[in-house]
Amino acid sequence: MEPLQTFQDNLVNLVTDIAESYRMDDPSISYFKTDLPNRDMIIQIIHQLRQLVFPGFFTPQKLSDSSLEFYVGDILMSVEEKLKKQILLALQYRSDICPETAKRQAESICVEFFRTIPRLREYISTDVEAAYDGDPASADKVEVIFSYPGTYATTIYRFAHELHRLDVPLIPRIMTEYAHNLTGIDIHPGATIGKYFFIDHGTGVVIGETTEIAEHVKLYQGVTLGALSTKGGQNLRGKKRHPTLEDNVVIYSGSTILGGETVIGRNSVISGNAFITSSVPADTKVSVRNPELKFKSGAKKEMTESADF
Repeated sequence: MEPLQTFQDNLVNLVTDIAESYRMDDPSISYFKTDLPNRDMIIQIIHQLRQLVFPGFFTPQKLSDSSLEFYVGDILMSVEEKLKKQILLALQYRSDICPETAKRQAESICVEFFRTIPRLREYISTDVEAAYDGDPASADKVEVIFSYPGTYATTIYRFAHELHRLDVPLIPRIMTEYAHNLTGIDIHPGATIGKYFFIDHGTGVVIGETTEIAEHVKLYQGVTLGALSTKGGQNLRGKKRHPTLEDNVVIYSGSTILGGETVIGRNSVISGNAFITSSVPADTKVSVRNPELKFKSGAKKEMTESADF
Protein backbone atom coordinates (compact mmCIF):
# COMPACT_ATOMS: atom_id res chain seq x y z
CA MET A 1 0.00 0.00 0.00
CA GLU A 2 1.39 3.39 -1.06
CA PRO A 3 1.92 5.89 1.74
CA LEU A 4 -0.52 8.81 1.85
CA GLN A 5 0.85 12.03 0.38
CA THR A 6 0.91 15.07 2.61
CA PHE A 7 0.22 18.67 1.71
CA GLN A 8 3.90 19.46 2.13
CA ASP A 9 4.78 16.72 -0.39
CA ASN A 10 2.54 18.42 -2.97
CA LEU A 11 3.15 22.05 -2.13
CA VAL A 12 5.65 22.83 -4.89
CA ASN A 13 3.48 21.28 -7.62
CA LEU A 14 0.35 22.97 -6.28
CA VAL A 15 2.01 26.38 -6.25
CA THR A 16 3.36 25.89 -9.77
CA ASP A 17 -0.01 24.77 -11.20
CA ILE A 18 -1.98 27.60 -9.63
CA ALA A 19 0.57 30.26 -10.60
CA GLU A 20 0.57 28.95 -14.17
CA SER A 21 -3.23 29.23 -14.27
CA TYR A 22 -2.84 32.95 -13.46
CA ARG A 23 -0.57 33.39 -16.47
CA MET A 24 -3.25 31.92 -18.72
CA ASP A 25 -5.91 34.44 -17.59
CA ASP A 26 -7.63 36.83 -19.97
CA PRO A 27 -5.19 39.78 -20.38
CA SER A 28 -8.07 42.25 -19.90
CA ILE A 29 -8.36 41.14 -16.28
CA SER A 30 -4.64 40.78 -15.70
CA TYR A 31 -3.67 41.25 -12.08
CA PHE A 32 -0.23 42.43 -13.18
CA LYS A 33 -1.54 45.56 -14.92
CA THR A 34 -1.87 47.73 -11.83
CA ASP A 35 -3.25 47.74 -8.31
CA LEU A 36 -7.01 47.34 -8.11
CA PRO A 37 -9.40 49.46 -6.06
CA ASN A 38 -9.90 48.11 -2.56
CA ARG A 39 -13.49 46.99 -1.93
CA ASP A 40 -13.14 47.20 1.86
CA MET A 41 -11.90 50.79 1.57
CA ILE A 42 -14.86 51.67 -0.68
CA ILE A 43 -17.21 50.27 1.96
CA GLN A 44 -15.53 52.51 4.56
CA ILE A 45 -16.10 55.46 2.22
CA ILE A 46 -19.82 54.57 2.04
CA HIS A 47 -20.06 54.57 5.85
CA GLN A 48 -18.36 57.95 6.10
CA LEU A 49 -20.52 59.46 3.38
CA ARG A 50 -23.59 58.36 5.33
CA GLN A 51 -22.15 60.14 8.36
CA LEU A 52 -21.82 63.24 6.20
CA VAL A 53 -25.40 63.00 4.92
CA PHE A 54 -26.98 62.12 8.28
CA PRO A 55 -24.96 64.07 10.90
CA GLY A 56 -25.06 62.46 14.32
CA PHE A 57 -26.73 59.23 13.22
CA PHE A 58 -23.79 56.94 12.53
CA THR A 59 -21.13 58.30 14.86
CA PRO A 60 -20.68 58.28 18.65
CA GLN A 61 -19.86 61.99 18.57
CA LYS A 62 -22.39 64.33 20.09
CA LEU A 63 -22.93 67.29 17.79
CA SER A 64 -23.82 70.88 18.47
CA ASP A 65 -24.27 73.84 16.18
CA SER A 66 -20.83 75.13 17.12
CA SER A 67 -19.12 71.81 16.27
CA LEU A 68 -20.73 71.21 12.86
CA GLU A 69 -17.90 72.73 10.82
CA PHE A 70 -15.32 70.65 12.70
CA TYR A 71 -17.42 67.51 12.18
CA VAL A 72 -17.81 68.16 8.45
CA GLY A 73 -14.17 69.11 7.95
CA ASP A 74 -12.92 66.02 9.78
CA ILE A 75 -15.05 63.65 7.67
CA LEU A 76 -14.28 65.45 4.41
CA MET A 77 -10.51 65.24 4.94
CA SER A 78 -10.70 61.58 5.87
CA VAL A 79 -12.99 60.46 3.07
CA GLU A 80 -11.25 62.63 0.45
CA GLU A 81 -7.94 60.89 1.10
CA LYS A 82 -9.54 57.45 0.73
CA LEU A 83 -11.78 58.31 -2.22
CA LYS A 84 -9.03 60.04 -4.20
CA LYS A 85 -6.79 57.00 -3.88
CA GLN A 86 -9.53 54.60 -4.97
CA ILE A 87 -10.51 56.79 -7.93
CA LEU A 88 -6.85 56.99 -8.95
CA LEU A 89 -6.56 53.19 -8.89
CA ALA A 90 -9.78 52.82 -10.88
CA LEU A 91 -8.65 55.32 -13.51
CA GLN A 92 -5.26 53.66 -13.92
CA TYR A 93 -6.78 50.20 -14.15
CA ARG A 94 -9.32 51.14 -16.80
CA SER A 95 -6.89 52.99 -19.09
CA ASP A 96 -3.22 53.71 -19.74
CA ILE A 97 -3.58 57.23 -18.42
CA CYS A 98 -0.37 59.00 -17.39
CA PRO A 99 0.09 58.87 -13.54
CA GLU A 100 0.28 62.65 -13.13
CA THR A 101 -2.80 63.17 -15.30
CA ALA A 102 -4.62 60.49 -13.32
CA LYS A 103 -3.75 62.18 -10.02
CA ARG A 104 -5.04 65.55 -11.21
CA GLN A 105 -8.18 63.94 -12.60
CA ALA A 106 -8.84 62.01 -9.37
CA GLU A 107 -8.49 65.20 -7.32
CA SER A 108 -10.80 67.12 -9.66
CA ILE A 109 -13.41 64.35 -9.51
CA CYS A 110 -13.31 64.40 -5.70
CA VAL A 111 -13.91 68.14 -5.61
CA GLU A 112 -16.80 67.87 -8.06
CA PHE A 113 -18.31 64.98 -6.10
CA PHE A 114 -18.13 66.77 -2.74
CA ARG A 115 -19.79 69.82 -4.30
CA THR A 116 -22.84 67.63 -4.91
CA ILE A 117 -23.25 66.72 -1.22
CA PRO A 118 -25.77 69.50 -0.38
CA ARG A 119 -27.90 68.48 -3.40
CA LEU A 120 -27.54 64.79 -2.54
CA ARG A 121 -28.69 65.56 1.01
CA GLU A 122 -31.73 67.34 -0.42
CA TYR A 123 -32.63 64.35 -2.59
CA ILE A 124 -32.00 61.82 0.15
CA SER A 125 -34.10 63.79 2.63
CA THR A 126 -37.02 63.58 0.19
CA ASP A 127 -36.49 59.81 -0.02
CA VAL A 128 -36.71 59.60 3.77
CA GLU A 129 -39.86 61.72 3.71
CA ALA A 130 -41.39 59.52 0.99
CA ALA A 131 -40.71 56.41 3.07
CA TYR A 132 -42.22 57.92 6.20
CA ASP A 133 -45.27 59.35 4.43
CA GLY A 134 -45.80 56.19 2.40
CA ASP A 135 -45.60 53.63 5.20
CA PRO A 136 -48.04 53.82 8.11
CA ALA A 137 -45.87 51.27 9.92
CA SER A 138 -42.99 53.75 10.25
CA ALA A 139 -42.82 55.37 13.67
CA ASP A 140 -40.79 58.38 12.54
CA LYS A 141 -38.09 59.48 10.10
CA VAL A 142 -35.34 58.42 12.50
CA GLU A 143 -36.57 54.83 12.20
CA VAL A 144 -36.54 55.16 8.40
CA ILE A 145 -32.93 56.38 8.38
CA PHE A 146 -31.70 53.70 10.73
CA SER A 147 -33.58 50.66 9.50
CA TYR A 148 -35.28 50.86 6.09
CA PRO A 149 -33.46 48.78 3.45
CA GLY A 150 -35.04 50.72 0.57
CA THR A 151 -33.75 54.02 1.96
CA TYR A 152 -30.32 52.50 2.57
CA ALA A 153 -30.03 51.13 -0.98
CA THR A 154 -31.31 54.38 -2.49
CA THR A 155 -28.85 56.46 -0.47
CA ILE A 156 -25.90 54.40 -1.67
CA TYR A 157 -27.27 54.52 -5.22
CA ARG A 158 -27.28 58.34 -5.05
CA PHE A 159 -23.58 58.40 -4.07
CA ALA A 160 -22.75 55.90 -6.82
CA HIS A 161 -24.81 57.71 -9.45
CA GLU A 162 -22.84 60.94 -8.96
CA LEU A 163 -19.54 59.09 -9.34
CA HIS A 164 -20.93 57.28 -12.40
CA ARG A 165 -21.95 60.64 -13.84
CA LEU A 166 -18.34 61.80 -13.34
CA ASP A 167 -17.13 58.78 -15.38
CA VAL A 168 -15.48 57.01 -12.45
CA PRO A 169 -14.88 53.35 -13.37
CA LEU A 170 -15.60 50.35 -11.11
CA ILE A 171 -16.33 52.20 -7.85
CA PRO A 172 -20.00 53.10 -8.50
CA ARG A 173 -20.87 49.48 -9.30
CA ILE A 174 -18.94 48.20 -6.27
CA MET A 175 -21.02 50.57 -4.13
CA THR A 176 -24.43 49.56 -5.48
CA GLU A 177 -23.57 45.86 -5.45
CA TYR A 178 -22.56 46.20 -1.81
CA ALA A 179 -26.03 47.60 -1.10
CA HIS A 180 -27.54 44.83 -3.27
CA ASN A 181 -25.74 42.21 -1.20
CA LEU A 182 -27.09 43.67 2.07
CA THR A 183 -30.65 44.51 1.02
CA GLY A 184 -31.55 42.40 -2.01
CA ILE A 185 -32.17 45.65 -3.93
CA ASP A 186 -30.26 45.93 -7.21
CA ILE A 187 -30.03 49.50 -8.54
CA HIS A 188 -27.58 50.17 -11.34
CA PRO A 189 -25.67 53.44 -10.71
CA GLY A 190 -26.47 54.59 -14.25
CA ALA A 191 -30.22 54.71 -13.59
CA THR A 192 -31.80 58.17 -13.23
CA ILE A 193 -34.08 58.57 -10.20
CA GLY A 194 -35.90 61.73 -9.14
CA LYS A 195 -36.90 63.01 -5.71
CA TYR A 196 -39.29 61.36 -3.22
CA PHE A 197 -38.41 57.80 -4.25
CA PHE A 198 -39.53 54.96 -1.99
CA ILE A 199 -38.93 51.22 -2.22
CA ASP A 200 -41.22 49.49 0.29
CA HIS A 201 -39.83 46.24 1.77
CA GLY A 202 -37.47 46.08 -1.18
CA THR A 203 -36.23 42.50 -1.48
CA GLY A 204 -35.85 41.41 -5.10
CA VAL A 205 -36.18 44.87 -6.70
CA VAL A 206 -34.12 45.30 -9.89
CA ILE A 207 -33.60 48.69 -11.59
CA GLY A 208 -31.59 48.55 -14.81
CA GLU A 209 -28.91 50.91 -16.05
CA THR A 210 -30.98 53.06 -18.43
CA THR A 211 -34.12 53.23 -16.30
CA GLU A 212 -35.57 56.72 -15.86
CA ILE A 213 -37.73 57.38 -12.81
CA ALA A 214 -39.41 60.73 -12.20
CA GLU A 215 -40.60 62.06 -8.82
CA HIS A 216 -42.92 60.59 -6.17
CA VAL A 217 -42.55 57.02 -7.45
CA LYS A 218 -43.14 54.04 -5.18
CA LEU A 219 -42.05 50.44 -5.80
CA TYR A 220 -42.82 47.35 -3.77
CA GLN A 221 -40.74 44.20 -3.34
CA GLY A 222 -39.98 42.00 -6.32
CA VAL A 223 -40.41 44.71 -8.98
CA THR A 224 -38.18 44.43 -12.06
CA LEU A 225 -37.47 47.38 -14.34
CA GLY A 226 -35.49 45.53 -16.97
CA ALA A 227 -34.53 45.08 -20.61
CA LEU A 228 -36.55 43.08 -23.13
CA SER A 229 -33.49 41.14 -24.26
CA THR A 230 -29.77 41.31 -23.66
CA LYS A 231 -28.73 38.73 -26.26
CA GLY A 232 -27.07 41.56 -28.20
CA GLY A 233 -24.52 41.80 -25.37
CA GLN A 234 -21.99 44.62 -25.59
CA ASN A 235 -23.57 45.87 -28.85
CA LEU A 236 -26.40 47.25 -26.70
CA ARG A 237 -24.09 49.35 -24.53
CA GLY A 238 -25.27 52.95 -24.32
CA LYS A 239 -28.72 52.25 -25.78
CA LYS A 240 -31.97 52.84 -23.88
CA ARG A 241 -32.96 49.34 -22.77
CA HIS A 242 -34.99 49.92 -19.63
CA PRO A 243 -38.37 51.58 -18.98
CA THR A 244 -39.33 55.12 -18.03
CA LEU A 245 -41.63 55.85 -15.06
CA GLU A 246 -43.27 59.26 -14.93
CA ASP A 247 -44.38 61.16 -11.80
CA ASN A 248 -46.58 59.57 -9.11
CA VAL A 249 -46.36 56.00 -10.41
CA VAL A 250 -46.94 53.08 -8.03
CA ILE A 251 -45.86 49.55 -8.92
CA TYR A 252 -46.96 46.71 -6.65
CA SER A 253 -45.02 43.58 -5.75
CA GLY A 254 -43.84 41.07 -8.28
CA SER A 255 -44.48 43.19 -11.38
CA THR A 256 -42.09 43.20 -14.33
CA ILE A 257 -41.76 46.14 -16.73
CA LEU A 258 -39.40 45.72 -19.67
CA GLY A 259 -38.05 47.68 -22.61
CA GLY A 260 -36.42 50.99 -23.39
CA GLU A 261 -39.47 52.30 -25.24
CA THR A 262 -41.86 51.37 -22.43
CA VAL A 263 -43.24 54.42 -20.59
CA ILE A 264 -45.52 54.19 -17.56
CA GLY A 265 -47.51 57.43 -17.63
CA ARG A 266 -47.90 59.74 -14.65
CA ASN A 267 -50.37 58.84 -11.89
CA SER A 268 -50.60 55.23 -13.10
CA VAL A 269 -50.84 52.21 -10.80
CA ILE A 270 -49.54 48.78 -11.78
CA SER A 271 -50.98 45.93 -9.73
CA GLY A 272 -48.97 42.99 -8.43
CA ASN A 273 -47.56 40.32 -10.77
CA ALA A 274 -48.19 42.30 -13.96
CA PHE A 275 -45.91 41.70 -16.96
CA ILE A 276 -45.65 44.81 -19.15
CA THR A 277 -43.66 45.31 -22.35
CA SER A 278 -45.54 48.28 -23.87
CA SER A 279 -46.36 51.79 -22.69
CA VAL A 280 -49.19 52.59 -20.30
CA PRO A 281 -51.05 55.92 -20.66
CA ALA A 282 -51.20 58.41 -17.83
CA ASP A 283 -53.87 57.99 -15.12
CA THR A 284 -54.25 54.28 -15.83
CA LYS A 285 -54.67 51.37 -13.44
CA VAL A 286 -53.32 48.07 -14.76
CA SER A 287 -54.50 44.97 -12.95
CA VAL A 288 -54.09 41.24 -13.42
CA ARG A 289 -57.21 39.10 -13.32
CA ASN A 290 -57.16 37.05 -10.15
CA PRO A 291 -56.55 33.34 -10.74
CA GLU A 292 -59.49 31.11 -9.89
CA LEU A 293 -59.24 29.46 -6.49
CA LYS A 294 -60.76 26.03 -5.81
CA PHE A 295 -61.74 24.87 -2.36
CA LYS A 296 -62.45 21.24 -1.53
CA SER A 297 -63.85 19.92 1.71
CA GLY A 298 -61.76 17.21 3.33
CA ALA A 299 -58.62 18.56 1.67
CA LYS A 300 -56.40 17.17 4.40
CA LYS A 301 -57.72 13.67 3.83
CA GLU A 302 -57.30 13.94 0.06
CA MET A 303 -53.75 15.27 0.43
CA THR A 304 -52.92 12.35 2.68
CA GLU A 305 -54.31 9.84 0.20
CA SER A 306 -52.86 11.37 -2.96
CA ALA A 307 -50.20 13.89 -3.92
CA ASP A 308 -52.18 14.83 -7.04
CA PHE A 309 -54.09 17.92 -6.03
